[in-house]
Amino acid sequence: MSAHPDHLYPVFDRMLPRASKEEMLGQAGAVIWMYGLSGSGKSTLAHRLERELHAAGHLVKVLDGDNVRTGLNRNLGFSDEDRLENIRRVAEVAKLFAECGVVVIASFITPNNTLRGLAREVIGDDDLLEVYVKASYETCAARDPKGLYAKVKAGEVKQFTGKDSSFEEPDRPDLIIDTEAHDEEACLAILLEAAQGKILLPR
Repeated sequence: MSAHPDHLYPVFDRMLPRASKEEMLGQAGAVIWMYGLSGSGKSTLAHRLERELHAAGHLVKVLDGDNVRTGLNRNLGFSDEDRLENIRRVAEVAKLFAECGVVVIASFITPNNTLRGLAREVIGDDDLLEVYVKASYETCAARDPKGLYAKVKAGEVKQFTGKDSSFEEPDRPDLIIDTEAHDEEACLAILLEAAQGKILLPR
């Protein structure tokens, strides 16, 4: 079956415009896409950022592996094809939220530039803040907040990013947060400033 052009779906013309929703919420919809190795600190920062923005009166939704792979993407594994589809679906969902004026914080390893480019293509440059949460494999293994690196060392986890599956340094992140060079509070302050700049409505 061939794809139908948009003009065959007049419902789009009857939908409330994005600007009306953003005006009601008092914020611009945006996607803050945070990526890095497991243990780099992206989930910690994502949830702290959510709380800070919520306290400031913003409507925020966090998307991460824990809440996506148990529902929307529970049928996907960790092959290259499944990782691609995982990111594509998440990006499309994030885009829908942003178009409703919601601030989305997406926290995914997103290990290579192909996947990051896919997310950017779906979401669009205007709505995306791409944040590389940087920490070395050795540092992440020492932190090991979920015990994953210990399982990798014991041979219990396969296709693990940074070991069996490579992690590619990013081409063009909008922001780099080095969690080895800065403590958690400093990292949060950098992230919060960037996020607030992204979600301000134009005057």
